[in-house]
Amino acid sequence: MKEINFRKIRKAMEKTLDARRYEHTLGVEYTAAALAMRYGESIRNAQLAGLLHDCAKCLTDEKKLSICEKHNIAVSEIEKRNPFLLHAKAGSYLAMKKYHVNDADVINAILNHTTGRPGMSLLEKIIFTADYIEPGRNQAPNLDKIRRMAFEDLDRALVMILEDTLAYLKDTGGEMDPMTEKTYEYYCNKMGNIVS
Repeated sequence: MKEINFRKIRKAMEKTLDARRYEHTLGVEYTAAALAMRYGESIRNAQLAGLLHDCAKCLTDEKKLSICEKHNIAVSEIEKRNPFLLHAKAGSYLAMKKYHVNDADVINAILNHTTGRPGMSLLEKIIFTADYIEPGRNQAPNLDKIRRMAFEDLDRALVMILEDTLAYLKDTGGEMDPMTEKTYEYYCNKMGNIVS
């Protein structure tokens, strides 16, 4: 990968995102870098994926749908009903085309940061987790416990995040992306946990 101009990407994100989302993005970049140091992942790739993970978040739902349709990116029925969920797919496309990222692992980390997927790479796990635990987050239950666990056992932290996410969606009546459930079951089985 050619040299990454982080200052240029940060400036682009500051223009593209609203102030709250930009602060979150900087928090994810920082947390991803810390997790990369802990687990021996590329710090630069973690920072890059952290900076770009929400690059499509502030686009209109129509624009996200349009990007997916125009570039033959599959859109599920749940995503059609909830187009805000498409920010990861649209974002991974923009990372490639607008920000010239050609590292498949970075693209996949952006693509899978909301639902996860069975068999995630280390970088994918780091971005998924950093998105949930970055310092600006304060609403999630068990956040302190998950933050500690993220630096001890990344797979266990993943399961805790997925558990809380599924419980939240169930309690609020939100639609569940089946991939979130598949990811949860995969990592529970991998760790020998019983899925309830």
